[in-house]
Amino acid sequence: AIAKQARGGPVDAGPLGLDGDEQGDPRVHGGPDKAVHCYAWAQYAPWRQELAGNAAAQALLEQPGAFGENFSLDDLQESQVCIADQWQIGSARFEVSQGRQPCWKLNDRFGVQDMARRVQDTLRSGWYCRVLESGSLQAGDAIELVDRPHPEWPLSLLMEMLYRRRLDRGLLARARALPLVPSWQRLIERRLEEGRVEDWTSRLDGPSP
Repeated sequence: AIAKQARGGPVDAGPLGLDGDEQGDPRVHGGPDKAVHCYAWAQYAPWRQELAGNAAAQALLEQPGAFGENFSLDDLQESQVCIADQWQIGSARFEVSQGRQPCWKLNDRFGVQDMARRVQDTLRSGWYCRVLESGSLQAGDAIELVDRPHPEWPLSLLMEMLYRRRLDRGLLARARALPLVPSWQRLIERRLEEGRVEDWTSRLDGPSP
């Protein structure tokens, strides 16, 4: 499922994502809040530089879809997208629901042992959208921003809160008021209550041998 391929012509989008898409592990991937995964095409250039000696990774990075994204987007990246932004693409409407928390499957995909951790540390993680109104769209369609209720909360700030300013109580308290997905709300509450950061080992490194 992480090995996406380009689609030609119109594609239907519904509450669980794009027609014909699938997820390898639906316990942690997919669902209404992760219906569509987006990644910034502009982020491919720095990855090509950082993985210059890895032929397999370079081959993946020659075309969109290397990170398992459904939408490879021009002229948008994490600093230019805010939580709960609403987009019109074709006849479908989307809402930015959360940033991506990268997992160990990226390590396997790229043949780089710490790829998931690199994606997390650089904050070049991509993000997810839910589908508010079903419709169809196709490659090359324009993205129209139709609502931005939280302009002070770009995804880059949320990801910085998660992975760099991890116990910044002021930032966490502000984020708690956002319309975040339940798992992120619980994460924030635990950090505020317990004053510690959750263990990322299994998500980033994968199951033990």
